[in-house]
Amino acid sequence: MNPPPLPGHESDALEGAENLRKSAQRILAECGKVIVGQKDVLEQLLIALFAQGHCLLVGVPGLAKTLMIRSLSESMDLTFKRIQFTPDLMPSDITGTDILQDDRATGQRSFKFIPGPLFANVVLADEINRTPPKTQAALLEAMQERQVTVGGQRFVLPDPFFVLATQNPIEQEGTYPLPEAQQDRFMFNIKVEYPTEDEEYRIVEATTRRSHTKIEHAVTGPDLKAMQSLVMDVPVADHVIKYAMKLVRRSRIDAPDAPDFVRKFVTWGAGPRASQYLVWAGKSRALLYGRPYVATEDIRAMAYPVLRHRIITNYNAEAEGIRTDDIIRRLIESTES
Repeated sequence: MNPPPLPGHESDALEGAENLRKSAQRILAECGKVIVGQKDVLEQLLIALFAQGHCLLVGVPGLAKTLMIRSLSESMDLTFKRIQFTPDLMPSDITGTDILQDDRATGQRSFKFIPGPLFANVVLADEINRTPPKTQAALLEAMQERQVTVGGQRFVLPDPFFVLATQNPIEQEGTYPLPEAQQDRFMFNIKVEYPTEDEEYRIVEATTRRSHTKIEHAVTGPDLKAMQSLVMDVPVADHVIKYAMKLVRRSRIDAPDAPDFVRKFVTWGAGPRASQYLVWAGKSRALLYGRPYVATEDIRAMAYPVLRHRIITNYNAEAEGIRTDDIIRRLIESTES
């Protein structure tokens, strides 16, 4: 099937896609100065940032999750704040609070809002599952509405605004599992894997000697906003949207065409937000690969990070060693485009 017509002049659309691709390459090159490997992770982070989505990075300690996020923000000349989530962290510790201050000129007292660490372009929520649900919930308004409400007043967060959270999958003592509503606010759930033997050698060699590597700004905040606008304008053919919806709808056990393996191994399937994020991420990935239109291959490539935290498996799956990624793979294989 032919791609849909391009908005405006075809040459302008192609030029925009090429400019975004080159900008992404510059960003990846700058991050590559300090990050060894993890190309797929960095690419997924960029896709989410261009699509204005938040990310949850899941991986064991020591895989440079924090360094990746910090490097990404530095390469784009964005403000960066890191929040270490702990069991005693309160909502006001991240959103900010009103402080009573004296006005020396008038002698009067008044409340002044002191912004918390959420007021940055890129916010790293480190070990997000180590803080109680009350504090986790304080992120919901920020992630969805790009604002916080303190003392009845609304404060708009910086634009662009991204929450990039990390989570340790192997240590669950003293943690508070993320509620489904909280997880659904993340566009991607990104698995951070161990490095290869060659990559691990390069990591050890580079980090056990003196180094003065500095990351340069590859793009600016306004550049990023322009690229986000470009992503919004990417056309999507009807058959691509229907394919994304079909993937999502077939993950639900009550769907008429749900496969037998879904009915057997799944408790809850993905909701409508998954369809939205699949298409949105597909737009971003298409431009990242220099194409001004979305193909079904973009939807398939984005299915894993989008659906990984939205499909809930049951005890049958656990007993047979079936992981969520296995369900997604079988959904892709059994769904016609």
